[in-house]
Amino acid sequence: MRLRNKVAVITGGARGIGKETALVFAREGAKVVICDTNEQVGQKSLKELSAINPEAMFFPVDVTDRAQVETMVNSVVARFGRIDILINNAGITQDALLHKMTEEQWDKVIAVNLKGVFNCTQAVLPSMAKLQKGKIVNAASVVGIYGNIGQTNYVAAKSGLIGMTKGWAKELGRKGINVNAVAPGFIVTEMTSTVPQKVLDLMAEKTPLGRLGQPGDVANAYLFLASDESDYVNGVVLPVDGGLVV
Repeated sequence: MRLRNKVAVITGGARGIGKETALVFAREGAKVVICDTNEQVGQKSLKELSAINPEAMFFPVDVTDRAQVETMVNSVVARFGRIDILINNAGITQDALLHKMTEEQWDKVIAVNLKGVFNCTQAVLPSMAKLQKGKIVNAASVVGIYGNIGQTNYVAAKSGLIGMTKGWAKELGRKGINVNAVAPGFIVTEMTSTVPQKVLDLMAEKTPLGRLGQPGDVANAYLFLASDESDYVNGVVLPVDGGLVV
């Protein structure tokens, strides 16, 4: 088991890529803590995780709320004594062309996708620094590298996240903490359910592998970057896009 007895916190862990990652981690021996804003879905996912590892936990957490994040982290440390892995997976989209995007759409996406990552990482840092070892993996996006029409807020957040990843890799590396990011392409999740089928078909055609990604494709990338196998990988942004942007 590649994550035996590791304590892993996964934000946005009740659905989609986060849930798949939680299941993969649990099968690999991790004590998995999932956080999500949807308590009903979170409790349902917790039952699935507990069938694999009874020590799994769920916390209803809004990552933009520092008090909620700190309460969750303190509770995890109180129970397990440590946090080894943080997967900053929580994210949202609120797309609109620039001239139609509202201030509320901008603020919400920046708050969840950028400030939320800052909140969670800052909260787990004391535990990892004490251990002199830790793995932080951020959910970036290929649009954070190459841009995209109609996603000013999302592109800005993911570009900023890539910058934070590189900055933290330099700052925290000497503390034994690796910081990396995964940049998914088009992955079939709830977030893509509103995208017109013709657009999804076009993306599949443009992808050298000839298909859209599945949550497991990203979960496996998270697994590598969270495991000891990646101990000398730091500050990397790993595209998981089937070669879409080659």
